[in-house]
Amino acid sequence: MKTRVLIIFIVLSFFTTQALGKINGYISFDYSKGQKQSDLSNGAFNNARLGLIFSGDISTKINYLSEISLQEGGGVDIEQAWVGIGTSEAFNLKLGLYLVPFGKYNQSNRAHQTLLIHNPLNVNFIFPTRWKDVGILVEGRSRIISYAVYWGNGLSESQNLRGGQQFGDNNADKGKGGRIGLFLSKGFEVGYSYFRGKFDDDNSRSLILQGLDLSWMSEGFQIMSEYTRADVGNPEGFSNGKAEGYFIQASFDIKNLRPVVSYQRIKYTDDFHGPGFIKNVAAGEGILMEKSCWALGIVYFPSPNILIKLGYDINREEGVEQKDNIFSVQIGLSF
Repeated sequence: MKTRVLIIFIVLSFFTTQALGKINGYISFDYSKGQKQSDLSNGAFNNARLGLIFSGDISTKINYLSEISLQEGGGVDIEQAWVGIGTSEAFNLKLGLYLVPFGKYNQSNRAHQTLLIHNPLNVNFIFPTRWKDVGILVEGRSRIISYAVYWGNGLSESQNLRGGQQFGDNNADKGKGGRIGLFLSKGFEVGYSYFRGKFDDDNSRSLILQGLDLSWMSEGFQIMSEYTRADVGNPEGFSNGKAEGYFIQASFDIKNLRPVVSYQRIKYTDDFHGPGFIKNVAAGEGILMEKSCWALGIVYFPSPNILIKLGYDINREEGVEQKDNIFSVQIGLSF
């Protein structure tokens, strides 16, 4: 049934787009080979992804966008599906399914939008990959300030923070948050993100996420950084959970090559969740994680819409001697 509905949706979107708007898309896949103690010690092609974006204007003040991605194994995701009402650049209202504006990486994480092959540690573990929500989003921008405020179903409780994606709502509370950005000079932006919502079925315990992001772009040089913190409300008898992490990334241009280096770190402790956790049934074994990573890479652009990435991740975990560094290749294109 899900597949039939998706096919009908794509067909209808296609004909609507032909009349009103346009189609964009992207394709990417990876090859990864890790050391003997990694999950990819044998080497594998993985993370194949195809995305289609349908967008257009219904009137001068009403527009729409839908994004569908097909992933390896036959998985199908609707990444975005919203109707927008905009009166000016300073005020735009979106109704439907939107990418959550938490930091900057979450909204620009497709292969052709990033220089790294794998998500930074804090992005990978502290909130769901490609985090999206159903609800209301208001955003806008002036000369020196950008803002986004949203109200949606929020996240649900899971074994860990990255597993909290949902599309319905598991309680009566709504997730709310936003991001504010300040443009300090040309190419230099600082942003603060906040999210708060009850995430358990009993509507009694809160999850709070906060983030700081910084980006500086000059001709031929780029620096990006994001810091993320999560405070997890746990039941009586258990200490509250906490996760904290960041990444720093630098890159520069050499004709159609872009070398990139990133340092990443995360510390995640939680007495209540973790492996074995079953919602409303059993507590987990707990989470105690402290990891760091040096990600080294180079990106080659044979044309503006095609890129080939080579990357090597040097992984370290506190108190664990493990040979799990990973070499990866990624090919991506957009159209």
